[in-house]
This record gives sequence, C-alpha cells and structure tokens, in this order.
Amino acid sequence: MTRDPDPRPAAPADTLGAVGELAALARIIPRLPGSDATVLGPGDDAAVLAAPDGRYVVTTDMLIHGPDFRTAWSTMHDLGFKAAATNLSDVAAMGARPTALVVALAAPAETPVAKLEALAEGLRDACEALAPGCGVVGGDLSVSSVLTIAITAFGDLEDREPVTRSGARPGDWVAVSGSLGLAAEGLRLLFERAVDATGAPDADAAARLRAEHPVPLAAQLTPHPPIADGVAAALGGASAMLDLSDGLALDARRIARASGVSIDLSSAQVREVALAHGLDPAAPASVALTGGEDHSLLATFPPDVAPPLDALPGGFRIIGRVVAADRHGPALLVDGRVFDERGGWDPFAEWSGQAG
Repeated sequence: MTRDPDPRPAAPADTLGAVGELAALARIIPRLPGSDATVLGPGDDAAVLAAPDGRYVVTTDMLIHGPDFRTAWSTMHDLGFKAAATNLSDVAAMGARPTALVVALAAPAETPVAKLEALAEGLRDACEALAPGCGVVGGDLSVSSVLTIAITAFGDLEDREPVTRSGARPGDWVAVSGSLGLAAEGLRLLFERAVDATGAPDADAAARLRAEHPVPLAAQLTPHPPIADGVAAALGGASAMLDLSDGLALDARRIARASGVSIDLSSAQVREVALAHGLDPAAPASVALTGGEDHSLLATFPPDVAPPLDALPGGFRIIGRVVAADRHGPALLVDGRVFDERGGWDPFAEWSGQAG
C-alpha cells in the first residue's frame, strides 16, 4: 500500500514553519531589548515586573496585515518599530514612563525567521530611541495566515497621578508636541504613488517614494512620537492629555467630551506646527486637522501657564484654548466655528479588504 503524497509544498529550511517555535524564539529573543523594570524576564510562564509605586499603566494595541499595514510598503524592521512606538505613545499620554512590553506575534508558516529577527530589531531600536530602559519581557509566537503583531505596554507613574482626558477646564491652553498631518500625508503618497496598474501595493514604487519623500514616509512607516514629553507634560501640570493616533480633530473631540468642555483650535497655529515638522506647504490645509497616525501628544495646560512658547514643557506648542461648552454641549471649534468634519484614522471604515 502506498501513501498519497503530502499535498502541502515543502517548507524552505529557514522559515517559521520549518524550524518551529523553540528554534525561532532562540533566534528572536536575543535581539529583543531588556527592561529596567524586569525582576524575572522571558523563560518562565510569566514575567515579573517591579511596580515602584504600586500601580501600573497598561495599554494594548494590534497591527494586522491589511487594515493596518502593507508588507509591500513596510519592512519587518519598520513594523517592529511602529508597533512599539504606537504603544509607547499611549503610555506617555497618561503621563507615565514606559517600562516594559509584552509582544504576541502570529505569522504565516512560510515567513523566513530572518524577517522575524528584523521585526525584533525594530522593537529594540524603537525602545532604545524613544523610551530608554523599556524593553520586551515576554510574549507569544504562533502561526497564522495573517501577520498580526499585538503588544501590551506597561508604564510607571512615578508617584504622580495619571493625566486623563477628563481634566480640561475652560481657560486652559491647548498644546501639541509632535507632528500634525505628516503621517497622513505619507499614507496618501503611498496609496497614490506606490501602487501598480491594478491598485495593488508596489514594493519598488514604495522604495522610490521613500527616497523622494523621506519625511512623510518615515512619519507613516516608522513614527517617532515624543515619548519623553508625556512625563514632561505631567510634571508641567497638564490637566488633560491623549495620544493623537486618530487625528487632531477626532481626538480633540474626545478630550472635549470627556471633560465636558469645548476646544477652540487656531487654524493658523495648527498650520504653523504642521509646517515646522515637515508637512509640505502644498498639502491640503485640512490634513493637519484630520490626518491620523501621527502619535503626537495633545495636552491642555492651566491658564497660569504663560502664553510664550518657552513656558510650555518639552516640545509642546500652543494651538488653541479650552472654552465652556454652550447649550449644545461639548464641541470642537476651529477659529470660533464648529468643526464637524470627521476625518481621522478608522481602520474599519477605511480598509478596502486588500492586503499586499
């Protein structure tokens, strides 16, 4: 009796499916950054972290091939860097110092282990560049038809109270640290100029685009949010703060609703900040208000913080004021007028179903 041949193609010798979990992890783990908060790191069923003031800030986020990224446009190093950066910024937005990451990764079985090593190096480089002392303390590795990166990040409040979205009060200054609209401009360029005749993502076109437009492409593919300014804002008396993951207009409304106030942005000051961080003057004026994924920090500061720019902590720059909500309730205003344009990043609404 003869056996039917296995219909599955043979896996190359150096893929995740061929080497298995243990061998892959043995190559990945040495490339991951360590954490200063580690009491017990990778190797047991769970890590043990120090909690100096008895509290943790905890957040989690996923990047999924298709709605969140295209492998034709992003290298694995890019994906590791961005996955870390987007979580670090959420910790920073609470006024906390990032201390540790837990990373769960599911990748197709045919993924070369070298690519997973590159992703680990992206995680390491992001931690070293954005949050020194923060590192990966554990996680999980599995196979899936869809590349998925899930990260849980931890932060230390260092005996401070968290800075929430609900503390803004009328008279407060509204300020931002980081870019506005730059990541959205990078994404627009990718969708317009890094695709083939069928509209599918084109890796060669993306590489050329990186060389031609390095600033917006880097803002989209490897964001460098101002992580240290989260602690600086907390120490500087910030009354409310959040991470601009979904766009200035959409996220400013979140502070307004949580705080029961209205926020009045200055279009001139918003534009000035956007241009100062490298936004092309030819880009639509609305992109600084509605473009998502900058991962900058939006904060409000009490009115006793003087208007001069050098009075604000870190890289924060004033872009508006908090005002009392009228009878219609909390709202976003631009130059005194209600701003209703939605904009912002919404992976569920924007995804066409393509990957690439």
